[in-house]
This record gives sequence, C-alpha cells and structure tokens, in this order.
Amino acid sequence: MRIRMLAAGLLAGTSFLTAGAAFAQTSTTANLVDDSQPQSGADEIVVIGKGETRQVQTLTQADIALLAPGTSPLKAIEKLPGVNFQGADPFGAYEWAGRISIRSFNQNQLGFTLDGIPLGDASYGNVNGLHISRAIISENIAETRVAQGSGSIDTQATNNLGGTLEFLSSDPKEKLGIDVNATGGSDNFWRVFGRLDFGELTPGGTRAYLSYLHSDTDKWKGWGAQRVNQVNGKIVTPLSPELRVVGTFGFSDRRENDYQDMSLGMIKRLGYSWDNISNDYAKTIRLADIANNIDNVNNATGKPGPDGLSDITGNAPSNAAAGTTFPAPITSLDDAYYNAAGLRRDYLASAGIETTGGSAVHGALKGYFHNNHGQGLWFTPYVNSPNGTPMSLRTTEYDIRRGGVFGNVGTKIGMNDITVGGWYERNNFRQARRFYALSSRTDAGRDSLSFQSSPFATQWYWRYQTDTVQYYVQDKIELGALTANLGWKGFAVTNRATPIVAGSLAGGKIKVTDWFQPHVGVNYRVTGDAELFAGFTQVTRAFVSAGTSGPFATTQEGFNALNSGSTKLKPEASDTFEAGARYRSGIFTGSLAGYYVNFRNRLLAVTTSAGIVGNPAILQNVGDARSIGFEATGDLRLPMGFGLFGSYSYNDSTYRDNVKTATATILTKGKTVVDSPKHMLKGEVTWSGQGFNARVGANYMSKRYFTYTNDQFVDGRVVVDATLGYKFDLGGRKLELQGNVTNLFDKKYVSTIGTNGFGNSGDNATLMVGAPQQFFLTLKVGL
Repeated sequence: MRIRMLAAGLLAGTSFLTAGAAFAQTSTTANLVDDSQPQSGADEIVVIGKGETRQVQTLTQADIALLAPGTSPLKAIEKLPGVNFQGADPFGAYEWAGRISIRSFNQNQLGFTLDGIPLGDASYGNVNGLHISRAIISENIAETRVAQGSGSIDTQATNNLGGTLEFLSSDPKEKLGIDVNATGGSDNFWRVFGRLDFGELTPGGTRAYLSYLHSDTDKWKGWGAQRVNQVNGKIVTPLSPELRVVGTFGFSDRRENDYQDMSLGMIKRLGYSWDNISNDYAKTIRLADIANNIDNVNNATGKPGPDGLSDITGNAPSNAAAGTTFPAPITSLDDAYYNAAGLRRDYLASAGIETTGGSAVHGALKGYFHNNHGQGLWFTPYVNSPNGTPMSLRTTEYDIRRGGVFGNVGTKIGMNDITVGGWYERNNFRQARRFYALSSRTDAGRDSLSFQSSPFATQWYWRYQTDTVQYYVQDKIELGALTANLGWKGFAVTNRATPIVAGSLAGGKIKVTDWFQPHVGVNYRVTGDAELFAGFTQVTRAFVSAGTSGPFATTQEGFNALNSGSTKLKPEASDTFEAGARYRSGIFTGSLAGYYVNFRNRLLAVTTSAGIVGNPAILQNVGDARSIGFEATGDLRLPMGFGLFGSYSYNDSTYRDNVKTATATILTKGKTVVDSPKHMLKGEVTWSGQGFNARVGANYMSKRYFTYTNDQFVDGRVVVDATLGYKFDLGGRKLELQGNVTNLFDKKYVSTIGTNGFGNSGDNATLMVGAPQQFFLTLKVGL
C-alpha cells in the first residue's frame, strides 16, 4: 500500500500532460541519424534511420529505461509504426501471452537475433531458439533495431517473411563501476538487478561485466507466481585498434504460473478477473468427477447415447455422488482448470572476433551454443492418474542442443562496398508429451513451478534434427546522392523427425532449398534534410521441426500426403515492395512509408480441440494473402524540455483465396488476416528539466479478428501508461527515483489473441485479458 501511494503521488505531477497524451508508449527524442553504427549518449534515442534503403528504426537503452523495470524488450518497441505487441501482464514478459506482429506477420514469421546470434522464431513452443527476455536482461541491451519489411539479408534467420528485430548488447564500461536497480510494486512485485563492470583490466585492454537479476511477483489475478533468475556476462579484448575478441554468456531460469485462456463468452459470463482455481484443489476434483460422470455420447461410435463410459476420459464414473451438473457459473470443464505453468532453463554462450569501425576490411566470425530444458505443465482432468485420482499433470517437454557459426567479410572497392557472409547451424531438439500422477484426491503432491520427474505415461517422444546452411552476397554502391543496395541470400534447411515413442505423430524428412532470394534497395538524398527510399525483397520461410508445430505435427498419413505428389507442401514466401521518405528540419523529424506485400502459400493452423486436450492442429494452405499499408512517424522537440512523439499505421491484410478441404469450402477469401488491426495510433508527451523526467503515453489499436472467417473479433482499445522520475545531482554518481503506472486509467480489455491458436469460426478459449492498473517504484543507484 505504501508503494502504491508513493508511486501515485509521484505520478500525480504528470497529470497536466495527459490532455496532450492521447497516444503512445515510451520516451523522448527521435533523430534522423546514421543507423549504420551504434549511437552514443544516454539521452539520444534513435528512432528514424538515415541513409537506409528500407524502413528501419532503432531504440536505445535510454528508451527501455523509462519503462517499468522488467518490461520485455518486445514491449519496448510497440511505439514504432507497424508493430503490434500484446501481453497479459504489465511487463509483456509472460511468455505464454507475449505476442508481437509486424505488418500482419506474426512472430514466428519474424527474424530475431542478439549480437547476430539467431534466437529462432520466439515462439512459446521453444523449438529452435529462445525468447529475447531469456537471452539478455533488458538493462544490458544497448540497441534494438527494427526493420518492418522483410529485413536485412545478413540476418541469421530462415523465417523472416516479415520484419527483423536485431538486439545489440552493451559493451563493458571502461571504468570500474556498480549499478543496482531495485523495484517494488503491485501484486507483491519485487525485482533486483545488479551489474558489476570490472573496467579495463589492463590499460586499453580487456574489459568485462557480470550482471544478475532476480524478479518475483504474484499473478495479478488468481493464485500463483512468476519468477526469474538470470545472469549475463560479456568480455571484450582488443587485439589491435581494428580488431577485437568478444565473448558473451547468458543463463536464465524462468518459472511462470499461467493465466486462464478465455473466450468472449467466458469473459461475459465469468468476468475479466476469472482465472484458474489453483487455490481450491477439492473443487477441481469435484469438477473432474462431474466430467467423468457425464455420459451422453457413445465413445466407440461417436453417436448420441450413453455407453457406460465418461465422455471425457472413457473411464467409468469416478464419483457418482458428484452428479452431472457443473456448479454455477461454471458450465463446462474448460471454464476453469486447476493450474498450469511454463518452466524454461537456458544457457547461451558465444565467442568470436570482429573488426572495429576503422578497419579497411570489415567482418566478423562468431560461434555460439544454446542449451535449453523446458516443460509446459497443465493439470488436466481429461486423463486420470493410475491411482484413480480423476486428474493428472500433463507436460510438453523441450530439450534443445543447438550450435552454429556465422560470419562475414567485406571491403570497399571504388564506389562498391561488397560483403559476403554465411551461417551454419545444427539444432538437435527432443520433444515429448508426458503424464505424471497426482498423489491423491486430497493432495496433488506436485509443485507446478518445479520440473517434473517419474511419468506414468509418454504419449509421444520424438527426436528432431534441423540443419541450416545460409549465405548472402551484398553490394552497397555510392553514386553521389544515390545509394543502392543490391544482393541476395540463399539457404537450404533440412528437417528430420525420428521417433523414440511414436504416438500418432509423423516422422520423415522434408527440405526447403532456395538459393536465390533477391534484395534491392535505393536511397536518394534530395537535400541535407530530406531523402527518399524504395526497395524490393523476396524471402522464403523454412519449416520447423516439432511435434506441436510445422509439418511433423500431424499424422503420418497427413504428412505423407503433404510431402508428395500434386499436394506437396510448399514453403511460405513473401514479396515486399516499399517506398518512403524521411525529413528533418530544426525541431521536427519524420518519416512516411508505404508498402505492398504478397504472401504466397500461407499456411494456417486450425485448432481442433481445447488446448489442454492437445490434439494436433490441421494445416491448411490458404493460398495468397495481401497486405497494403502505410506508416507515419513524427517527433517534435519543443522548448522548455517538452517533446511530442507519434506514429500511425494503416494496414489492410486479407486472404486472397477460399480454403477447400475434403468435406467443405471455408470462406476465407477477402477476409482480414487474424490479429491484424487496420489502424494503430501511438504517441507520447514527454518533459525533462531540473532533474525531473516525465512521460504520458497511449497506445490505440482498432478491432482484431481471431477466426479466419472473421465471425469473431475483439474490440479496439486505448491503453495509457505514465512515468515520473527524478535524478539527484551527486557529482557524477547516479541516484534516481522512478515511478511507473501501467494501464493508468484501469482499462478492461482483451490483450493477446490466439494463445491457443486460431480457428476457422466460432468463439474459442484463445484470448488473454490485459493487466489492470499497476504501480511500481524503482530506486536506481550507480557507483
């Protein structure tokens, strides 16, 4: 309560700004500067790239620092045009609900890297990488570069049909120093971050830092916790003025209790605060008993009529006294589960050599290794424990061992700057679906935030191997006021699936090869303040190897049909055309960009059951999809420390074909792509002076569909956040107090859609409610 009152008092001083802050999300200035090199200066926040031949923006650490500590680096970029980010917690860090899309491309169609290290597709399923929040602590991020188009050809990614997000870690400081951030706030949230910079261990020589993070919070509704322990380290050793060795290390242990997935009907009937009933095991058992007693369908034939077996598990009724009617307001077993959680433990390390800015020959060579062990836990009433308890603990288990190497080399030859590069990775991934017994009808005997052992059943267990080979060639040509980027990339990705316990999933081999994916871009400097740019990019997306996504997440018969003959599965591909202008004059910086995207062989996964049941999705090729849109960004720096920032995005994304199955035609032609708001408007008002800094920002997006036929949608919404901080003048040492309020006006809204996938039609439990108003207070100390 004291934290809430103090934070409210601090933020009251920002109320005079709200009238002008009907838009946006984070902070201060946007500069038209050269994005080719990292920018320096804690107060300089790069948003609009100068000299680029495509739509590119960059955010620095100063922008992240104004958000509530613990905020996901993905949420930090939601202010940028074309970016749609959603989450169910105030930080956007809860991975099951965290979703980002750019220009209607979802996150598994975007490329993610950290210092060039490929992070995979950032999916919760965790099959080929890890989320950026686990790869690096947000305080250690120096820059985030966002390309809203299909990205740069030098990115280590084979799935970036849409944009590319490149995260760069900060270097160790030259002087010995300690930074500590401590945060407390709503729902017993507390977070401590510490970083020790060792400085130059020898004059002009090796520098290093080591940092640690602990974060713990209760869920904002229901019962449960979300905890993180994380370590980052980095070492830099100069070999010469033009060459250095760089090594990085990261460890993350993330354990999160889940929120209940909702449908529109559930929200209307049960309310926004409805959640799993993790505090009432007895009630959960009662609900499972009722489900086991229901017998309205013949399990053998699927026709109406009792057969003496439960419609849920096929077992005999477990407790006849419980009856067959659910207690109000519950109307089905899927209204409330007992508990669920996501557990992830990751190690990520890299080492390499790279040139500095003064080198005549520029290049880098880096190797990396990633080890992950993860479990997604769901207490399921659909499978009984062997001891008769009408419930068990179901897991999806992940084990990744992947390593690779990437590099590039280039030099200037006359007006040409030619670069060639390559990347190789082998990903050995194992995935399993297992069931663990609960102790009894009165005690679950299982901790949802602990890794489980001793299963009583393995439904399926597979070994997946993915080999990736990629190369690119690029030429940057300087012709006076005109700059041209010409090049192409190519790759071959081979996916193999081998059963350990086969279950009902598919095995075999599938390969995607596309050795020529062209990239062309031009930039013309009209004046010293204005420039025009245009580009074309063609990209192919490789398949993923997993039992929960991609072509192996089906039956063997289905895979064989997809992998042969006239029905052979084709990889998704996109053609992106974009053009725009950038301008800076005095206090104003702005950009305007338009785009056309043709998305070919778009694959949609149709859910066939409640997520907890775990039935594989059905892949359907919907043919082409088309996106047309434009993006506007503006920054105005006013006298007396005031600033205005805003961005607007218009996106019209539609499916171009109906889907024909063996039994029906799904009318998707002309329908809007799921989770693609047509309008997004973001902006902020900022002020700094006399040690204070303040920000009020809002984020608006229009309605979003969550079925392919567009018969279900969630309404548009505006969410407002605010920050007020004060920096004490201690003669070079840092002491800062910062208050944050998320969802300032306590808006009730649906945030994430598609947590359990998307269906062709109907209201499904695949929505997440946004977090209510939350208060946080942070003390930042630097010595």
